[in-house]
Amino acid sequence: MDTIHAESTPPGRGGISVVRLSGPEARRIAEDLAGPLPQARHSYLRRIVSDGQLIDHGLVVRFDARASFTGEDVVEFHLHGAPIISRLLQEAVAARGARHALPGEFTQRGFLNGQLGLSEAEALSDLLAAETESQHRQAIRVADGALQEWAVQLRGKLVRAGALIAASIDFADEDVPEDVPAEVFTLLDEVRDSIKAQLDGFPAAERLRDGFEVALIGPPNAGKSSLLNAIARREVALVTPVAGTTRDVLEVRIDLRGLAVTFLDTAGLRETADHVERLGIDRANQRAASADLRVHLSEDGRAVKELLQSGDVVITSKSDLREGDVSAITGEGVVALLDRIHDILRARAAAADMVTRQRQADALRRASAGLQVSPSDPPEIVAESLNIAVNGLREVVGETGVEDYLDEVFSAFCIGK
Repeated sequence: MDTIHAESTPPGRGGISVVRLSGPEARRIAEDLAGPLPQARHSYLRRIVSDGQLIDHGLVVRFDARASFTGEDVVEFHLHGAPIISRLLQEAVAARGARHALPGEFTQRGFLNGQLGLSEAEALSDLLAAETESQHRQAIRVADGALQEWAVQLRGKLVRAGALIAASIDFADEDVPEDVPAEVFTLLDEVRDSIKAQLDGFPAAERLRDGFEVALIGPPNAGKSSLLNAIARREVALVTPVAGTTRDVLEVRIDLRGLAVTFLDTAGLRETADHVERLGIDRANQRAASADLRVHLSEDGRAVKELLQSGDVVITSKSDLREGDVSAITGEGVVALLDRIHDILRARAAAADMVTRQRQADALRRASAGLQVSPSDPPEIVAESLNIAVNGLREVVGETGVEDYLDEVFSAFCIGK
């Protein structure tokens, strides 16, 4: 296995810069640059020298294999945060045989060496990308091992059920307690119900992780672009009295009381002979239809009937000119509208639990399919079904069947993580 290196802090000037080494040659390379390494998990101030040139005075921290993030020998250099210092050190370690790490390669090695499960690695990626408190809470729970622990508990129940079935097969002619089959199917019902609860919460959890989309729709000059600017508190959309000014979908992502929400300003919906405007309207219809929520904005309080879905918000604009719900000019009603949108999305997010990715949900569906058995089925069939369910639970946390998925997971990490 190669020894890899990368800067683990963001590139550029800062207070400190951390350069990480991991692999079989990490200690040799570090000792060549900083002298004898300190005791594991202790930091010591060292002169870091390459070919007689002092690179920096910095802290050196050593982590031994099986007791590090990657499961390999790891050394970290905590340097002053000048880009030239990090560059000189990385050039020095590269000259001594280490190669630059790929995105997510440190985390991938931790997974491959059994230091963390795939579900925990996925949650770590989500944690690094979290923009809001709700995303942070969701990610930190799974990163802390909650999904892994849940899957282990369910597998324990299936192992117990499998043992009871094995006993009924092996000792069919002997005195086996009559309540064995009943206990088996009680355990299976508990596992099925627990999996169903996670699958039911998956759509909400996925939206919470990715963020919600709210489309502002309505006729031209209804005030959609002005409202988007008021929500963003900056000029995002061009506002003119000319109908058809907005031709593409404009997006603004905000933290709405702890929820990540992207507001979409769409083209005014009307019949038009302008080809470019028609394309914008078609795109607006598509994005609005697939959004999590639509705000129907007009001067007369009418919804766009062909796009109206249950739970949508219908409001009257330009309350500074006439009686209405909201005014982007004076700000009247904007906070109340955002509160209303938040309450709707928060209610939808309430079902969110630990399963946040399609891969995990697909594995759970395979596990659930293996539990579709009944007391009338032969014990051998039930036993084989249990094996299918156990394998599905193992896939959820990445213990099996995920080889083709690894590159996709870890490439989403930044270099140095």
